[in-house]
Amino acid sequence: MPGRDDPEKYLRWRVAVGEPDGRRRWPLVTLGSRLTEIPGPPASSRVPRQGPAADRAAGAGPAWHRMFVGRMAVAARSVTWLRHLLDHPVGLTRVRRISIVVQDWEIPQRGWSGRLGPVPHLLAQRITLPRHDRGRVAAEIELRWSVPLRSVLAAVLPLLTPIRPLPTPGSPEVTAQDVFPGWLGAGPTLAVVAGELPGNPAVRPYDLVLRPDGASPSVAGDPAGTAYRARLTVDRLGVPDTEDGGRTGPVLLDAEHAVPVGRYGPFGPDAPRAELNFSPGPDGASWRIRGPDGLDCEGRLDRPWLTERTRSALAGIGLLDCAVPGLRPRAEAALLLHLALAGVLVRAPGLPVSCRAQLADEVVELFRAPLPDRPTGRPDPETDLEWEARAVRQRRAVLRRHARGFALPRLAAATFAGLGALPPVSVLLVTRRLEHVLDAVAAVAAQSYPELEIVLCLHGVGLPVELRQRLADCGRPVEVVEVPAGQSFGEALVAATARARGTLVTKFDDDDTYGPEHVWDLVLARHHSGATMVGKAAEFVYLGALDTTVRRDAGAPESFAPVVAGGTILIGRGDLAEVGGWRPVPSAVDRGLIDRVRRAGGLVYRTHPLGYVYQRRPAGHTWDPGLEYFLRDSGVQWTGLPRHGEFGTSGTEPVPPSSRWKLHQQRSNRVW
Repeated sequence: MPGRDDPEKYLRWRVAVGEPDGRRRWPLVTLGSRLTEIPGPPASSRVPRQGPAADRAAGAGPAWHRMFVGRMAVAARSVTWLRHLLDHPVGLTRVRRISIVVQDWEIPQRGWSGRLGPVPHLLAQRITLPRHDRGRVAAEIELRWSVPLRSVLAAVLPLLTPIRPLPTPGSPEVTAQDVFPGWLGAGPTLAVVAGELPGNPAVRPYDLVLRPDGASPSVAGDPAGTAYRARLTVDRLGVPDTEDGGRTGPVLLDAEHAVPVGRYGPFGPDAPRAELNFSPGPDGASWRIRGPDGLDCEGRLDRPWLTERTRSALAGIGLLDCAVPGLRPRAEAALLLHLALAGVLVRAPGLPVSCRAQLADEVVELFRAPLPDRPTGRPDPETDLEWEARAVRQRRAVLRRHARGFALPRLAAATFAGLGALPPVSVLLVTRRLEHVLDAVAAVAAQSYPELEIVLCLHGVGLPVELRQRLADCGRPVEVVEVPAGQSFGEALVAATARARGTLVTKFDDDDTYGPEHVWDLVLARHHSGATMVGKAAEFVYLGALDTTVRRDAGAPESFAPVVAGGTILIGRGDLAEVGGWRPVPSAVDRGLIDRVRRAGGLVYRTHPLGYVYQRRPAGHTWDPGLEYFLRDSGVQWTGLPRHGEFGTSGTEPVPPSSRWKLHQQRSNRVW
């Protein structure tokens, strides 16, 4: 039987992935070679274990993990389709020369510089990008020794789309054996292997092995089973036997490639609505969405993720009513999750019990809960805001509970207890005004994100003893830094950052308003966008002179942007050091860092605006364009602050600091 040392050898092979858009262009040397088109008919997620002849006789296709191709050509409709080759057995084919063409590619943001990831045994590379912002991309890779196609794809993807793993001080090696999880993705600690796992006598080669059944992993030269620490039964859609009290759903997602950029809204009772229905088909169950203006798109449940065409068709839909039969509960649940990540407000009040069992409790509650209606039947800003908040909460819950980057460490925490925590975040709070310290610290302490520390930097003022005692009761670790008044604001931020222990750092302003989910929103945005820096826009602005909050047009949310509000910046501590850190300037420090990030080829991502209110006092700002600037493009207005839970202002009066600290202490007793 051919194996790793004796593979089936082919000179050339072509792979076409995605819905074709016109005639495909292949390298001349590959014309006439064998062609594999993906997607094909539904197939099992397990790797065939018979010989090549038996595989073909059974209709399972080539035994890719036992094949070597001297020159392979891959033509992908888009980056999304190219990414799905990671989940296909063809990714295990060993290749030495490969041509990859993406027919429709768009640069995420002008000025961004993608980079080819590490490729073992690299001899030569040639990358051709379109002259304009959108077009055809071609990559030619030549290697000294063959490697699995999956390794080459993992290196090419960061060239085309931003990918930034969660920064963590430790993580297990995760290896999928004989199974192709659609949610696993790619990374230096993630691998997919078919057949017997290679051994390594120098170090334990595997930490967590993912299996399609409950059988023990097969490792060469390891009859005692010491080559791995733990195993987990998984399938293509997730972890069927999840048992963590409903916090994590059995269906998992690769959030790094499942969240479209630029989709936010429309919201409100007047937004266009569509209906989702399911039906059996000749090749398995299928789904169909119908709506206004001729909207009619469909797909198959064996591929519950959404294509670019479907996402584009749903761009103007505000609400999707779902009639879920529960015949294929795992696939149906996966489709609902992908729709929520696409920005569509999903409503499924009759969600069957079998589907609920595949979802986290938080997600089930949001899918089934009734939507608010306008009490007077006329346009109502409060109702429209609640619809918007509902969509934001849905996507937040799906990411937090079902994204592989957060869910898999949580599921493995029983074995790797020290590796299941979230990336720690340090909040940098620089102030000259002691009268704002308690409220500012209370806003941080009330955050729902569990791994959080406060770095309080006093710029030219000292900390009274009684205030220090109050800070000790806030329920969060507090690091106090004092810098002389003669140092610039940028130098104060440098001093605060030097004392920070988190792998992520974010900046809070001492008088702005932050909702309890604000830090979570930033961490989630960094994860799914792959941006170097994330933040929110100053879309909600409180004008102190008028005691009024205005909502202004501050740019498209959930998209790459040239700037974000300085009081919302979140960046990896390593990324901050790599671009040169904070500039030692007295003002415009935030803009200075944004410029450094963009000059280094990084991306800035603007997430949704809820949970942050920029405060404009009558005086004391270094930049003062006047009230007219903030009123010019404003829409909805509120007297005082908007009263909504997303802003932490749902009560009739502001919450005093002591109450906020008690609220955090109650939350900190829960497991995230």
